[in-house]
Parts: sequence; structure tokens; C-alpha cells
Amino acid sequence: MTVVEALIELQNVDGRIRELETELKDLPRRRAQETARLSGVSADLTAAKAGLDYANRRVKGYEEEAKSLKEKIQNLKITQAGLQTNREYQQYSVQIDLVTHDLEVAENNQIAAMDDIPSAEGRVSDSQAKFDAEKGSVDAYCAEIDERIAMVKDELEKCRAEREEKSRAVPDPKFLLYYERLRTKRWPVVVPLTHDGVCDGCHLVQPPSVGQVVQANARNGAVGKQQVIAACTMCGRMLYGEI
Repeated sequence: MTVVEALIELQNVDGRIRELETELKDLPRRRAQETARLSGVSADLTAAKAGLDYANRRVKGYEEEAKSLKEKIQNLKITQAGLQTNREYQQYSVQIDLVTHDLEVAENNQIAAMDDIPSAEGRVSDSQAKFDAEKGSVDAYCAEIDERIAMVKDELEKCRAEREEKSRAVPDPKFLLYYERLRTKRWPVVVPLTHDGVCDGCHLVQPPSVGQVVQANARNGAVGKQQVIAACTMCGRMLYGEI
């Protein structure tokens, strides 16, 4: 195996590592997006429940008000029954009439508030059904994401172990050092020089001298002779070719 072939194999593994690392960063983001979608449905359910609670509290409030007014009327009538003068009796009758009017208003408001409860309960029921359906979907999706994360981590660990083997298989340390320095700045690092003398990385036409080095490397590699680094004059990528 030539040094270029060894570097290409290393680069293939590094390419897979880059893909896996990118996916590993993206998966939690996708999971968070799906969870956020559920949060919106949950907010609708919370609002519907709050609406039903408000409707029930209104009914209870008017009910308590009516109860209090009934007790007040009862007390007024008890007091009225013990009065000695007609004038005092008439004054209490007026008070009773006023409180009775307030009681009618409270009871009418209670009835109106009770009419709002069925629609509020319907909104809660609809929102709950939507939330349950969405939660089932989100939970299933998140479970798939979690499973994929575990698989990616497992494959990434294997690829990193394979990378160590591929790195040790590169026969010339100068080539490996050059590759390692460049791979964080340029990707891919090792690219072919086309038949037109163009770098397949940055697409710049190379001077004839670079093409001559590439061809010499191809010939030397084929017979097991030493090769030298052929680099693009623009981007610095390592160039290779065939005889």
C-alpha cells in the first residue's frame, strides 16, 4: 500500500467520523424541536383547564353569593316579624325587596355561568385528546432519536478506534503530520489532480511542476519507491494522480 493509498483510507474514516459528529450534534437539536412542539400543545391544554376552572369558580362564587343573600333575607324576615310599628315593618319590606332583587341577579348570573361550563369542558376534552395524540407521537420520535444517538456513539467509538489503526498504517510520518495539520482547515485533505491539471479541492489549475511531482509519485508508489508531498499551490491540499 502506498502512502497516498494509506492516507486516503485514513481520510475515508475521518470523513465518516465528521459525519457522525455532525449528526451527534444535530440529533439533540431535533429532539428539542419536537419537545418544543409538544410544549405548544401542552400550553393549549393548560389554558383550556384554566378556562374550565374559571367557569367553575364563577358558578361557585354566584352560588355562595346567592346563599348569603338568602340567609340575609331570612334574617330580615325574622327581625321584621318582631317589629312593633308599621313604619319599621315597611322599612324592612323595602330592604327585603332590595336583597331579593340582588338574589335574583345572583341566581341569573349563576345560571349563565353554568351555561359556560359545557363548552369549557369540551375545550378541555379536545385539548386533552390532541395533547395525548401529540405526546404519543413525540415520545415515539424522541425514543427513535435516543436510539439513534446510542447507535451513533457506538459507531463513532469504533471509527475512532479504526482511525488509530489507519494512522499507524501510514508508512511515512511526514505525510501523516502534513495531513493532520491540514485536516482541521481543509476538507478533504487528499484530493486527485485531474487530467486537466486542476486541484479537485479548490479547482485551481496547477503549474506543470506540480503535475510532474504528482506523476512521479504515482510511478514511484507503483514500484514501492519513496514519494514526496505534492501540494496544491493555492489551498495546500495533498494531490495525487494515476500513471
